[in-house]
Amino acid sequence: MMIAFFDTGKAAEHAAEASEHAAAAAEHTSGGMPQLDFATFPSQIFWLAIAFGLLYLALDRFLIPRIGGVIEERKDRIADDLDMAARKKAEADEAMAAYDRNLFEARAKASAIAAENRAILDAQLAEESAAQEAELEKASVKAEKKIAKARADAMAHVEDIALEVAEELVTTLGGIKIDPKKLQKALALVHDGVNDGANDGANDGGSIK
Repeated sequence: MMIAFFDTGKAAEHAAEASEHAAAAAEHTSGGMPQLDFATFPSQIFWLAIAFGLLYLALDRFLIPRIGGVIEERKDRIADDLDMAARKKAEADEAMAAYDRNLFEARAKASAIAAENRAILDAQLAEESAAQEAELEKASVKAEKKIAKARADAMAHVEDIALEVAEELVTTLGGIKIDPKKLQKALALVHDGVNDGANDGANDGGSIK
């Protein structure tokens, strides 16, 4: 009985070793990939789930917040740049409007100053012209008075000379001594007649023209 049990145990051990050697031989002879072995699929799926879980935790806790922070910072920077550009454009538009307003005011002031200066110059020229005309009028009046006086003096001398010549002619030719007063009246009548004729001729000439 003991020998039979011993033989049976030895046989089981030899069978197990034979099966192991057969499995190893089959594995070496098949040349298949271990990850494609259906027997290892449950463990592979388990470790794959753990790896994906760890990767998700790493992305959720570290990478995604950092990426989101960078994106938010970039958005904030772009928004700040856009706000600054809008402010600069508004300032430029305001400066341009102020420049146009100042230019318009400067032109208006220049036009007003030019008009004022022109009015002052016109007033000065008018005053000077009036003063010159008044002086010319005064000079003309003075000249006319001087001419009238000179003419009157000349006529007085001419009448005296004519009176003397007429008296000498009458005395020489007629042998008559005439009264100077009568002779002066006669010459005055002749002179008036000559002047009236000259004036009538001048009036007739003016009417003909």
